Amino acid sequence: MLESGYHEVPEGHTASVVTYLEMRARPPLRPCQAEGLCVTRITTPDAARYRALFVKVGGAYLWSSRLEMSDEALLAVLTDPRVHLYVARHGDEDAGLLELDFRGDAECELAFFGLTPDQLGGQAGRWLMNEALTRAWDEDITRLFVHTCSLDHPKALAFYIRSGFTPYKRCVEVSPDARLTGHLPKSAAAQIPLL
Repeated sequence: MLESGYHEVPEGHTASVVTYLEMRARPPLRPCQAEGLCVTRITTPDAARYRALFVKVGGAYLWSSRLEMSDEALLAVLTDPRVHLYVARHGDEDAGLLELDFRGDAECELAFFGLTPDQLGGQAGRWLMNEALTRAWDEDITRLFVHTCSLDHPKALAFYIRSGFTPYKRCVEVSPDARLTGHLPKSAAAQIPLL
């Protein structure tokens, strides 16, 4: 348990406050209009395509966990029948990532959720969240949960709360900076100082 006060972060690392959120019943969907978007479940994923979309969606927020995995380990997760991977598309372009993990007992983790930068600022996020909520609660679950952190999009936490999630726990995460480990380019996440 951290004591009150400031705590130095080791050189080459980042620190973030992680907020855990959950919902225990299907919420009403918030109305939205998103033109030209569709979502497709991917049952035979390609590791390179997945990683490219993962970086496009999360590179600005230092998402790196899936970049650190071998192809074999990544594909073992993504091809597990209890992990539902969806790609949002706008025309011929991948526009978003949605990953629902049903490996828990009567639970689903909204493991990854995000849009490419060109889709931010409209109603695509609400549309994709409605897809996530519908697909998760159509399964036999009693709880849907997610976590976000202070390195994520600045509106992410409020968006999850507006979507019906309730915060229940907070942690501090210290991890190696993915730009220094080589998993992301040094130019990623310019809003986060590279130390």
